[in-house]
Amino acid sequence: MKKPDYLIYATLLDKFSSYLNSSEIYQQYWGFSENAEKTEEQFEQEQFQSLIDAINRKPFESEAADMGTAFNEVIDCLIENRKSDKMEISSDKEKAIIEVKFKTYKFQFPLSLCLEFSHYFKDALTQQRVTAQLETKYGIVEVYGVIDELLPNSVHDIKTTSKYSAFKYKNGWQHIVYPFCLIRNGHNITDFEYNITNFKDTFIESYTYQPERDEPKLILHCEAFIEFLELNKNLITDKKIFNFLTL
Repeated sequence: MKKPDYLIYATLLDKFSSYLNSSEIYQQYWGFSENAEKTEEQFEQEQFQSLIDAINRKPFESEAADMGTAFNEVIDCLIENRKSDKMEISSDKEKAIIEVKFKTYKFQFPLSLCLEFSHYFKDALTQQRVTAQLETKYGIVEVYGVIDELLPNSVHDIKTTSKYSAFKYKNGWQHIVYPFCLIRNGHNITDFEYNITNFKDTFIESYTYQPERDEPKLILHCEAFIEFLELNKNLITDKKIFNFLTL
């Protein structure tokens, strides 16, 4: 394998997409509001800064993100029949909940929901890191990420959200990057599911990776992202994305 010129993880490609689609996202939420809390220009600047912060791996606090992390850990512990070494997890059968203490938060998840997810992923391999190299006109990109649940014939990513609308994740890159990596490593798995919950209902978005359609899309998106990186290199303090170790 050659030394890659860039190291890019899948959800960072999602962040870049959000930045590119700032105007569309703004219109969706505030386009028809007479008293919008921010202007479109302010929102675009926020998306830009959020992307730069993600590239620089700037720590941030998000209760919603930590709630998703906690739920995912509960499911993995149930699948693997183990205790967590990351957070404190306990069950209350009387209240039919699983309680998680994580950082400064205390979360409660319906026991039935946790069992539904863990049974669906019975015998899955959890938290599988995948990586593969992609040739672009700007050099070699190593794309990578962590698969939440890997079954023999399908890839799964667990999503938690307060509000769900159909095809919410259709513009995401995990359902392209993860199968791409698996196929490049000799595992012909093309089916992908986002398994989604708002902690009341569950939803599934299914996608099938098609190399002839999806690999060129991935190359073009990575090339556009590289152009963004090089244009804003002076703002990037964490050089890992350029395959340099930050001292």
